Amino acid sequence: MSIAVVTDSTAYLSVEERERYNIRMIPLSVNLEDGSYEEEVEITSSEFYDKVRTTKTFPKTTQPPVGKFVELFEELAKDYDEVICIHLSSGISGTYQGAIQAGQMVEGIKVHAFDSEISCSPQGYFVLKAAEMAAQDATSDQILSTLEEMKRLMHAYFIVDDLAHLQRGGRLSAAAALVGGLLQVKPVLCFEEKVIVPFEKIRTKKKALRRVEDLLAEDAMKGDKYIATVIHANCEEDGREWMNQLAENYPNVEFNLSYFGPVIGTHLGEGSLGLGWVKKI
Repeated sequence: MSIAVVTDSTAYLSVEERERYNIRMIPLSVNLEDGSYEEEVEITSSEFYDKVRTTKTFPKTTQPPVGKFVELFEELAKDYDEVICIHLSSGISGTYQGAIQAGQMVEGIKVHAFDSEISCSPQGYFVLKAAEMAAQDATSDQILSTLEEMKRLMHAYFIVDDLAHLQRGGRLSAAAALVGGLLQVKPVLCFEEKVIVPFEKIRTKKKALRRVEDLLAEDAMKGDKYIATVIHANCEEDGREWMNQLAENYPNVEFNLSYFGPVIGTHLGEGSLGLGWVKKI
């Protein structure tokens, strides 16, 4: 059975990564004062942050229309028997549900929608693993079972400069945002039960980054092989510096650098940093 792999733009996979395994990508959109843009297609990350700095209106994000999924699935049905569709957490977007709905509307191909319960490069880990396994003729059951095991082993934390972005975008409760503002803290955030929640409130960004490193160390010190990504919101120099420091301390971890694109950047804000990792399986 031939299996196609689909994801959305918030996995922020490079064109090269997508082309290597013929991964299909459905873009989410960001709505700015001068129009709506499909991220990774019509607007780059740096262009987005430049525009946001000069706008008075808070950006909004939009999930893909179901019709885009239907169109893609109908195209894939010509060459594939099944599709594994991996999307950002259903707790912050309806994209996953859109894939399920579209899969029920298309005949000739079996659609398996997978809720990553996360986003950005950790979501991309799932996508690349699924694509690698599909290329090796693994069955959909084998792939989905592996993805569930990865989910159990996945960790990701991020630090934002301003909680107001998450609060305005409805991705964090007003109470949590208020506490952060009053105390002038740099909270460490994470996904829990598919939504973004404060993990720990810390006074400074430097200490917050150190706390996240400590969490990585708890796993890395066990001696297993890990892959990890430092993620930045238009602060590549800061992200690269942190990544290089981590790489020196944890030689058994394979690090790379990624970014928070327009859709996720809308909710986190410029200057945010994140770290995600998973044990190699």
